[in-house]
Amino acid sequence: MKRLDRPGSVINDAASVTAVVKAAMAGTQDSRLKEIVDALVEHGHAFLQQVRLTDEEFEQGLAFLRAVGQACDARHNEVVLLADVLGFSTLVSLLNNADTSGRTPGALLGPFYRGGSPEYESGQCIACEGSPGAPLFVHARVLDTAGKPVQGATIDVWQASPVGLYENQDESQPDRNLRGRFRTGATGQFSFRSVRPSGYPVPTHGPVGALLAAQQRHPYRPAHLHFAIFAEGYATLVSQVFADDSEHLDTDVVFGVNRRLIGTFEHHAAGTGPHDDQRDAYYTLDFDFILAEGTTTYPTPPIQ
Repeated sequence: MKRLDRPGSVINDAASVTAVVKAAMAGTQDSRLKEIVDALVEHGHAFLQQVRLTDEEFEQGLAFLRAVGQACDARHNEVVLLADVLGFSTLVSLLNNADTSGRTPGALLGPFYRGGSPEYESGQCIACEGSPGAPLFVHARVLDTAGKPVQGATIDVWQASPVGLYENQDESQPDRNLRGRFRTGATGQFSFRSVRPSGYPVPTHGPVGALLAAQQRHPYRPAHLHFAIFAEGYATLVSQVFADDSEHLDTDVVFGVNRRLIGTFEHHAAGTGPHDDQRDAYYTLDFDFILAEGTTTYPTPPIQ
């Protein structure tokens, strides 16, 4: 019979497990991977010790994670949704964007970002013909932390419709409706026309919806526009701009509202304001995005 004589390789009791597991991973060559997984094991084991998870609860947790994975498909990412409603996505965004440079705060990418948005000239409309909703005219600038314009920045824009659905959720919308890509000119400006978005519930058909119900939480997000801004020599900005008069600003289900990201959606009567050729009432939004110097990165779209 073989004798197990390697020190620390045999479990004596619950208190010994963490050290044994970390010792088993000690040979990890990637130092950053080692740091992350060591911390995950240490804090994860501390969590299990704190709540003293039962066998049945552990099985339920594993079943929940399995269900989260099974709820994902090409049009829906339940894993990202789970990270969002637990505040993980917002915390990571703030940790990677919080500094004293004055740059625009980041906000979570969300589960509805897609690659391959159509390219538009500044001023064009991202709402396909026949899209319902009040017109919205967005005028924005991309500046550096010294207030100088950033020329040639690429801006990805996406939003929900006035009924609260992204086009990948709504068969009545054309593919990639309310999505677009723009580039800034010499003054750092870009503009586009769209329709005013509404707030909406996050998907609740999967296990994340059941979790929200168990926590007696509503599933709603306030009305907002998504922006991802890429420019050579600058850190990528993934952010959102929220309508100042929207419901649920104080209770966003994914904790994404930053006070600096609340924009003024100004209402104009037909025939008035900067677009006085409009026959119906409309809204305008003016907003400045501030980029900090850094490395440009590109987020992986959570859906196709």
